[in-house]
Amino acid sequence: MALTRLRLSHFRSHLAAALDLDGRPVALFGPNGAGKTNLIEAISLLSPGRGLRGAAPDDLARRPQAIGWKVTATADSPDGAHELTTWSEGTGRRVEIDGKATSQTALGAVLRVLWLTPAMDRLWTEGAAERRRYLDRVTLSLVPEHGEVALAYDRALRERNRLIRDGVRDAGWYAALEDAMATAGARLATHRAAALSRLAAVATETAFPRADLSIEGEGPRDAAGLREALREGRARDLAAGRTLAGPHRDDLRAVYAAKGVEARLCSTGEQKALLVSLVLANARAVAAGFGKAPVLLLDEITAHLDDNRRASLFRAIQALGAQAFMTGTGPELFTGIDAQRVAVDETDGASALRSLP
Repeated sequence: MALTRLRLSHFRSHLAAALDLDGRPVALFGPNGAGKTNLIEAISLLSPGRGLRGAAPDDLARRPQAIGWKVTATADSPDGAHELTTWSEGTGRRVEIDGKATSQTALGAVLRVLWLTPAMDRLWTEGAAERRRYLDRVTLSLVPEHGEVALAYDRALRERNRLIRDGVRDAGWYAALEDAMATAGARLATHRAAALSRLAAVATETAFPRADLSIEGEGPRDAAGLREALREGRARDLAAGRTLAGPHRDDLRAVYAAKGVEARLCSTGEQKALLVSLVLANARAVAAGFGKAPVLLLDEITAHLDDNRRASLFRAIQALGAQAFMTGTGPELFTGIDAQRVAVDETDGASALRSLP
């Protein structure tokens, strides 16, 4: 999978931007604040969800105009070329594929996009919610229907929590919602477990250490058991003010395999290396299941890598045949990889792109 054409309009710092691409990795370099991360954030919106920063659609529009924004791209997919467009005019986000309105979920059938950003460096030390979101992004990249299942579960969970907050005790109000949660929750758990199994199957030990992954959670994973747990837990949940059982309480656990040390106890450098290892394993798993490697968005990826790991990363990207968009402050950071080079600067208050030979 690769982008061959990218156009931005009124997206964050980019008043207008255009890139024609040849499928090779892309090195985006320039000073801090020039708009490099904004560019790859736009690409991340060509996949389901709220992109690599999790921003609301109306926060993405260039200021002070605030007239909305638009991202258009041509993508080579296993079944041919497709025109992808996503935009917002102030409220909500809309998507078209080949000129036809569709859902965000449909983007995942055309283009798979994975990313690694500096904010993710804290993944192993933050709360379980961040790791759960990461786990679901990994799962969505490998199991396209996971997005719809997760939405169904979240809708039922929100409604059940609303009943709890309102102090409703009538069992009849809970039964249908718990049935929906149990059905979707069992599928959610199955998808997550399958995703970790597929990552384990392609994990390798290189300059980036292999991570052993597992899901930690309480309670049953099958639909019947989850339904019963929810029914029996109503009194406890009413006292707590929220639903305490279900896959929305799961956590992702990682262990540095060679050392047997949990990721949260590793050094900052080791934690970064484990993340890079996971992203590369995720990319290999997508390539194995989808037929082509995903597009990779690697923000400031070389900032904390020594020469050995930087070279190992470049070799892995080239072995995958992946189009990786990598950002950094200078072109020297990307020595050793055959990549398109694009300088990103700020001109007259807007980001400007300049392709180099």
